[in-house]
Amino acid sequence: MRLIALESLADHAALAADPVNAATRMPADDLRWHAPDEHWALVDGRVLLARCSVWWRSVAHLDGQRIGAIGHYAAVDAASADRLLERACARLRQAGCTLAVGPLDGNTWRRYRLVTTSTGEPPFALEPHNPEEWPRHFEAAGFHVLAGYRSAMVSNLQAEPERPTSDRFSIRALNPARLAAELHLLYRLSTASFRDNFLYSPIPEAEFTRHYTSVLPAIDASLVLVADADGEPAGFVFGLPDALEARRAPDGRSRTLVVKTLAVAPPYRGQGLARLLIDRLTAAAVQLGYTRAIHALMHDGNVSQHISGSARTIRRYALLARPL
Repeated sequence: MRLIALESLADHAALAADPVNAATRMPADDLRWHAPDEHWALVDGRVLLARCSVWWRSVAHLDGQRIGAIGHYAAVDAASADRLLERACARLRQAGCTLAVGPLDGNTWRRYRLVTTSTGEPPFALEPHNPEEWPRHFEAAGFHVLAGYRSAMVSNLQAEPERPTSDRFSIRALNPARLAAELHLLYRLSTASFRDNFLYSPIPEAEFTRHYTSVLPAIDASLVLVADADGEPAGFVFGLPDALEARRAPDGRSRTLVVKTLAVAPPYRGQGLARLLIDRLTAAAVQLGYTRAIHALMHDGNVSQHISGSARTIRRYALLARPL
């Protein structure tokens, strides 16, 4: 059994290509785009037992801590996880970090968090999922919960009368004919709206565009709504059909709307725009035949908790940390 640093994409590709590693392989593109400072693998012969990447050069800040991120995580058992996580923490400590945070693929634009509890509702589109033992891997290695998140289900989706709001807001659907311009607009709104979010750090626009382009085949443009105020972009809400539900359904249709992203630019907060976007999205979804909605991956401290109203929690997630 050896713990090795994979120093090139070719090293990773050689392990990933072996069929014996189907459960632990990861896309090579993730390494290329996410650019970790190091990527580690625990191997037994040609078998990949565990893997992770670490970042310390370009990560978020938190209360004076120097954060190191552990992401691209997978492990086949607790013993392999313990050895890998100890090595990752030692490397981050050596790099000068004071707090290890994981699982976090470099920043919060990418995959992060672990599912910790569930009501048994099936996974939904764009939701992170993991074996149920992975949170215990981190806990056994001395990690504690740094932040909590939840997803909540509205089981009987109904359009509500719109609440009074400013006449300055106009709402329109995403225009697929101007996709490049629309993605640029969403990037600008996202970076402005999320810059004060917990553990926020920026990503290049090219990566943002690549990510959203990859999910476009699963979206309905009428479920992505953009708000303007006095001719300026003010916010957006990104909804999409639950493609995983569609795969399970006998008729191949999804009847569940996933409310993935809600963003309001700072100058327009507190004016009812977030509620207006959700109301308009709900009305559009009901007209299209959706009967349920999932408000996805809400941070426990975000105001979006209030917008989800009486929706019942179906999943909880955690981001974990360990002092170094």
